[in-house]
Amino acid sequence: MPMNIDRTVTAVEDLRILARRRVPRMFYDYVDCGSWSEATYRANSRDMAEWNFRQRVAVNIEGRSSETTLLGEPVAMPLALAPAGLAGMQCADGEILAARAAAAFGVPFTMSTMSVCSIEDVAAATKRPFWFQLYMMKDRTFMGDLIDRAKAAGCSALVLTLDLQVQGQRHKDIKNGLSTPPKLTLANLANLMTKPRWCWGMLRTKRRSFGNIVGHAPDIDDTSSMALWVSEQFDQTLDWAAVDWVKARWGGKLILKGIMDPEDARHAVSAGADAIVVSNHGGRQLDGAPASIHALPAIVDAVGNETEVHFDSGVRSGQDVFRALALGAKAAHIGRAYMYGLGALGEDGVARCLSIIRKELDLTMALCGVRKVEEITRDTLVPRN
Repeated sequence: MPMNIDRTVTAVEDLRILARRRVPRMFYDYVDCGSWSEATYRANSRDMAEWNFRQRVAVNIEGRSSETTLLGEPVAMPLALAPAGLAGMQCADGEILAARAAAAFGVPFTMSTMSVCSIEDVAAATKRPFWFQLYMMKDRTFMGDLIDRAKAAGCSALVLTLDLQVQGQRHKDIKNGLSTPPKLTLANLANLMTKPRWCWGMLRTKRRSFGNIVGHAPDIDDTSSMALWVSEQFDQTLDWAAVDWVKARWGGKLILKGIMDPEDARHAVSAGADAIVVSNHGGRQLDGAPASIHALPAIVDAVGNETEVHFDSGVRSGQDVFRALALGAKAAHIGRAYMYGLGALGEDGVARCLSIIRKELDLTMALCGVRKVEEITRDTLVPRN
């Protein structure tokens, strides 16, 4: 990590700015975009500020700790790295680097089905358990094999994403002609010439495609055949019976991601979810859906202590983590924040992102007069209006 990093990178926003300079446009835009008008994408972060903090004084705040447990396992803070596709296109071997940073810091890393590195790559490189994210696909044989590979890799939880039976329309991806690896059009070549650091990294790695799919799915041997296969595979018949199938096939801890409605949260509890993630997919699916922070309290009230409630979408700081915890979440998940870190500084960038968030969480706890994350409750917040 550069010697002056503590002075130049003091917030996640600094990592975003640096990533924008270093990552090719199509892959930066893939991270930093939402669907349609991007209204929900913007609201996820903006609406966090509708909750102010209740500042307290003359309270003993010595000995604060952000440590807690998630799914029964100790963590350094109530945070997980969310599944994010194409992490290996933010920088070479991105999933491996992010998993290493998360393991060293002491928080869970979630690997996406649509990753560039494979499950086996990350397992071999980290030697630590991680979570694996699964989409419901039509090819149940492939899904079963993928679940078995996650078991063999020692994954400690399976994250089933429920809100991507169809893909939201993301205008930037369409206009950029997003592909992995990038198509060598004149526009893309011109842009790549301005990103020598990224290009050098990609030349040095063999991982430039979707490692969990190419060579594993039937008749998928290259990226061109894979694109058509993936577009046809998202299963629009996904229902709670399909969730039951996944749970039985997996047999371990199951997290259901994409819950935005109290009724769906109750269904998830009935399905035996060990945790649910309140998430609108970072504003990348249904534009016009409410910001996740608005959906969180009603879902917490609906399921109580029947399952762990995690929170995702819009988290950019430790203060956002505090807000989510105060509104009843057991943990927050970050996607874009750590992807900015990857694009900016690789493994060091992810580590820096996590350090920034923990420091911000710790300082907010101190100024609100709490010493343990379990003490962060709704009365530590004040509605802005």
